[in-house]
Amino acid sequence: MDSRSTTGAVAAARRHSVGLRGDGSVVAAGHDGAGECRVRTWREIVAVAAGNVHAFRNTGKSHTIGLRADGTVAAAGWNAQGQCDVHEWQGITAVAAGWRFTLGLRSDGTVVAAGRGTEGQTRVEDWRGIAAVACGDWHSIGLTAEGRAVATGNDRAGQLRVGAWRDLVGVSAGYRHSLGLTADGRVLAAGGAGDAACATREWRDVVQVSAGSHHSVGVTRRGTVLAAGSDSHGQCEVQEWTDIVAVAAGSLHTLGLRTDGTVLAAGCTEDGRCAVQDWNGIGRTATG
Repeated sequence: MDSRSTTGAVAAARRHSVGLRGDGSVVAAGHDGAGECRVRTWREIVAVAAGNVHAFRNTGKSHTIGLRADGTVAAAGWNAQGQCDVHEWQGITAVAAGWRFTLGLRSDGTVVAAGRGTEGQTRVEDWRGIAAVACGDWHSIGLTAEGRAVATGNDRAGQLRVGAWRDLVGVSAGYRHSLGLTADGRVLAAGGAGDAACATREWRDVVQVSAGSHHSVGVTRRGTVLAAGSDSHGQCEVQEWTDIVAVAAGSLHTLGLRTDGTVLAAGCTEDGRCAVQDWNGIGRTATG
């Protein structure tokens, strides 16, 4: 499978999961209390993102974002702070969703934001030359075209201390930690305040990473999956997965996209968030 067809093909949030099919349609499973799973009418989508949040009792509502082939953006779900007010965005090439906020990467390397900015997570107006974006709960990470990382937002756990990172090809942001993937397959981590989710120093030959609330996962070149951090609900029980091309870490669950377009899930099954066994054609191109 072309790696480009797996980018943004699966997303895991607080209590729901999202998958992008090769025909541009979108499927979702799990909690729909705010309408975050109402995506079945979406068409010509090329990437999806889901608003992950920390797994506290006072959280649960979320939102889903879809990037269309024409550079416009679709949104569904919780919009209490304007995180779904993205319908006028144009020229977008990538999207990311956090807790109550959304980022969009423009084709000119600038970034637009919508939603909660109380902690500074939406202060991205000065970012330039950005190639990728990631949203955590209260912070944002940008990957520059030169392979460096920029960050804004809450830094209470040191999750913004990414300025020294170099030679990056990917970034991801979780509850209180950040991940950076280097060109040679190593995974850098910042934040966590002692959280085992940052125990990625020994990882090698990694091609994609995803940060959840308290855990981190990575796909190796061999199609296997590495995991670190909290396994409170079995979200790190992914060691036996094979033929994986992309992963997504939620608050308490993990998704893995296989080369045949099916999806595996591990972790908390409440609300049906792991009910993905019937999904097919996820991330696959029209030619397969």
